Amino acid sequence: MLTILHSESSLGWGGQENRTLHECVGLKKLGARVIVLCKPESRLAERARAAGIEVRTHPMASNRDISAIRYCMSLIKSASVDVVNTHSGDDSFICAIAGRLSGRRPAIVRTRHLALPITSKITYSRFPHRVVTVSEHVRRYLVEVKGIPGGRVVTVPTGIDLARFDPLAAPDTFRAELGVPPDALVVGTIAILRRKKGHHVLLSAIPGILKEVPGVVFVFAGDGPQRQNIEERIKELGIGESVRLLGLRTDVPAVLKGLDLFVLPTLEEALGTSFLEAAAMGIPTVGTRVGGVPEAVKDGVTGVLVDPDDAGALAAAVVRLLKDASLRRSMGEAGRKMVERDFSTERMAERMFELYTGLVREKAAQAS
Repeated sequence: MLTILHSESSLGWGGQENRTLHECVGLKKLGARVIVLCKPESRLAERARAAGIEVRTHPMASNRDISAIRYCMSLIKSASVDVVNTHSGDDSFICAIAGRLSGRRPAIVRTRHLALPITSKITYSRFPHRVVTVSEHVRRYLVEVKGIPGGRVVTVPTGIDLARFDPLAAPDTFRAELGVPPDALVVGTIAILRRKKGHHVLLSAIPGILKEVPGVVFVFAGDGPQRQNIEERIKELGIGESVRLLGLRTDVPAVLKGLDLFVLPTLEEALGTSFLEAAAMGIPTVGTRVGGVPEAVKDGVTGVLVDPDDAGALAAAVVRLLKDASLRRSMGEAGRKMVERDFSTERMAERMFELYTGLVREKAAQAS
């Protein structure tokens, strides 16, 4: 049986941790033994246990935590670990070093989830046998900008849980909750309220959209440090009756089911899983030509892409789609098919399983 150890030193919960958990669940279904090593108080530890994944914990106080390295070495030996996949800064030092020092010599993989500049090249260039990126955009950055050998960097896009994001299964309650008439047009965005997500660009576009398509309701799901600034901007623009701030929502499929159009004018994105979630629900999308978004939004097929920080272009794209129900429907259908084909959690797990088994075979061949 293939045994895979995933390490994660972050405490919070976001796209990175969500992907890791989905991968673990998928790998277990494929017959692998999966262990997650994280901090005792981490959200991943809690959710992995709930999902039936083996969890081991260590404080991992820093990337120079000798006790953590020893603990990881012991775990690799006792659990007969074949592959170590590291995810964040500290654990990528700790577990890669443990793997290199271990007598078992497991294959080491480093997953890069973000589009931000890397802070430690060695955890990509020297420690791992392979680097996995969530998008081709991130892969190009590592290879072309940071000089990581291209043959060691592979892209495995983040997958979407199609059972959860199922337009036929999600509850159709969101519009009733909002008190929105069945024939009203609803445009929504779901993202943490940070400036890099571009909420301010959408707000600037809304007056122009309402001029062309009166009565549109805009909903912002999410919370974050920009909430006060967003509230003030809504008042400044006089669009309070048209924009609703929903706060953090856990029923994302239900929110998406109530939308006619998903819009996120993000300024930075490794891939853009929120676009994929909307596409999985059969909702057309409007995004920006930044980062990995063009990989998640097929321009003219599943949605429309505009240049970043361009409220005028954003407004024009939204108006175009709101005025064309047939185009929205065809793009929504194409989006669902795209996710089913290329971006399911099952496909992601299969590709990672193939990568891990290939690495184990390579190491076995080298040892013989």
